Amino acid sequence: MELTDKLNIIIEEFTRSFTKTFIVEGRYKLFITGIKNTITIAFFATIIGIIIGLFVAIIRYSSKNNRKLFLLDKICSIYVSVIRGTPVLVQLLIMYYTVFVNMDNTIIVGIVTFGVNSGAYVAEIARAGIESVDKGQMEAGLSLGLNRRQAMFFIILPQAVKNILPALGNEFIALLKETSVVGSIPLIDLTKAGDIVRSRTYEAFFPLYSVAVCYLILVLGLGALQKKLERRLSYSDRN
Repeated sequence: MELTDKLNIIIEEFTRSFTKTFIVEGRYKLFITGIKNTITIAFFATIIGIIIGLFVAIIRYSSKNNRKLFLLDKICSIYVSVIRGTPVLVQLLIMYYTVFVNMDNTIIVGIVTFGVNSGAYVAEIARAGIESVDKGQMEAGLSLGLNRRQAMFFIILPQAVKNILPALGNEFIALLKETSVVGSIPLIDLTKAGDIVRSRTYEAFFPLYSVAVCYLILVLGLGALQKKLERRLSYSDRN
């Protein structure tokens, strides 16, 4: 068999698999829906995670100088330990089958689950970022007439956020990939879309590799945005 014939066979096979995976029955729509749901869950879950994480980190950091926060500090500590000590898939199933058992909108279930899960990890990242800020910054704020709360929000947090920005970017990328388990509930994400197409075409290669390529493109795009933001922040620091 000549090289040209082999190439023609490969091209025909590729075209056939592409058609079965994306064109027949409009299966590309499943992938589009999956990508939309994956990005939506990851984006809003990250926002929720950052809000929860910063709140927990501030509580745990401030409790060292404020005995009134002792109970809140213990609650936050238990929250972080429980969430980080249990698989996100188990948390997702608990949320869907017990907490939000009467809710039909599974996207919200996914957002809340991954937001709560991300919050525990962001809390530790943010706490490390706050503690990395020189203690003299707090003292400087107090000497200027600010109270501890004002010094935290206007002096400590802005510096801490800059320090933890790369870690937050990595957390968002990790969260995007972790959402691949959300198909365990009645929700079509990118991974679930590929699995549905695989079950209809009886071919695993093209649908699953297509999913992998989609994730890779999303992650590389986010990584490029993260690096661009880091360069801009480092440039502003130099100037």
